Amino acid sequence: MFLLTVLIGCKPSPAPPLTVAAAANLTAVFVRMGHDFERSTGIAVVFSFAATGDLTRQIENAAPFDVFAAADMDHIRRLEKQGLLLPGTVHVYGRGRLALFGRAHSLQDLATDKIRFVAIAKPDAAPYGLAAVEALKAAGVWDSIQPKVVYAENINISRQYAVTGNADAAFTAYSLVLHDQPVLIDPKLYSPLDQGIGVVKSSTHEAAARRFVDYVMGPEGQRQLEQNGYDTSTHK
Repeated sequence: MFLLTVLIGCKPSPAPPLTVAAAANLTAVFVRMGHDFERSTGIAVVFSFAATGDLTRQIENAAPFDVFAAADMDHIRRLEKQGLLLPGTVHVYGRGRLALFGRAHSLQDLATDKIRFVAIAKPDAAPYGLAAVEALKAAGVWDSIQPKVVYAENINISRQYAVTGNADAAFTAYSLVLHDQPVLIDPKLYSPLDQGIGVVKSSTHEAAARRFVDYVMGPEGQRQLEQNGYDTSTHK
């Protein structure tokens, strides 16, 4: 005697969601790209946005991410050297731009009495925060501004400090404020923000993770990044 089970008209189970660890500067553009990727592939994407350094440490501690999109290449290379990213999946997907947002119209404005607090993402974890400190030092105003600095967990929270009035000005990613008339910081004042992506070696959804990286590096992904203020010409 045997039991025969026949399934009629049943839809296949949806693919498990992809988990992407992404630098906070990508919040706006990656949410939109995630929706587009799901529509075109049927693969849902769950994002974890935070400072690049914090996400790097999580991956080193075996966090269950499938893809890592960083705000620089230094942290990507660090994970690559440890064998925590799949060989051949690492790419530079764009170059970020540092912007000043809020009541200041120049770096020199930050030293005036009208600016009481300046928000900067913590430089030890956020590449954009490190770039802000580099720019202030290069402009010769760091010593006068340092007492006013309020450190944020990541670049998105730095922007939020200025939005809520907890800071008079904030250094943030151009991609997060490009429609708010920010001041673009001269890129000669800070190290290039070449941003990297790669598949996490421990991913249990390698094929889907590779598809997401291919999407980011493909024509549609690159177009969306360009529209959101990233320079994609440097790696083409």
